[in-house]
Amino acid sequence: MRLIDENGEMIGVMPPQRALDIARERNLDLVEISPNATPPVCKLMDYGRYKYEQAKRENEARKHQKIIALKEIRLSPRTDEHDVDVKTRKIQEFLAEGDRVRVSVKFRGPEMRHPDIGRKLLDGIAEVLKGTAVIERSPIMEGKMMSMIVSRAPGWEPQKRQAPAPATKKHQSTPATSSDAATTPIPALVSEGGEATGFPNE
Repeated sequence: MRLIDENGEMIGVMPPQRALDIARERNLDLVEISPNATPPVCKLMDYGRYKYEQAKRENEARKHQKIIALKEIRLSPRTDEHDVDVKTRKIQEFLAEGDRVRVSVKFRGPEMRHPDIGRKLLDGIAEVLKGTAVIERSPIMEGKMMSMIVSRAPGWEPQKRQAPAPATKKHQSTPATSSDAATTPIPALVSEGGEATGFPNE
């Protein structure tokens, strides 16, 4: 077998027993990394430490992965214009977070005879979202629901909200009142004899 040391340096080709002896001498494990090579390639390493560092790297990679969820916004053919605007802004919030959004219109009873109303509603939302979203799936009818799926448009960045400036408080000086003057203590002079005397009247 061909043996590589713990630093990645080639030691050479040798019998398996000799490679095992070297691993014991260095208190390391002998790990076969290329069994299909001719001859097979083995490496000296601390296998326990290798597995620990591998698991640590995988955990770090998972932390930085963004899980893309499929959110859903539901409307009806009778949803008024104000509510449509509110729900459209909500779609933009989901897109800003990197999520995909299913926009659905649910029909009830006689509304099933007018699917064009739902189609017009979804087309209007798609028009508002131009530049913000791309249509992954065009509106289709599924039972009593007509829905489309949108995702964030490449290159689109949501506008960052600016925090409002803190309000400044005006400090007003309070004029002294006559009652304040009356409660102000009058300082006293101490004479050489140790007796305190008040200020002479001016």
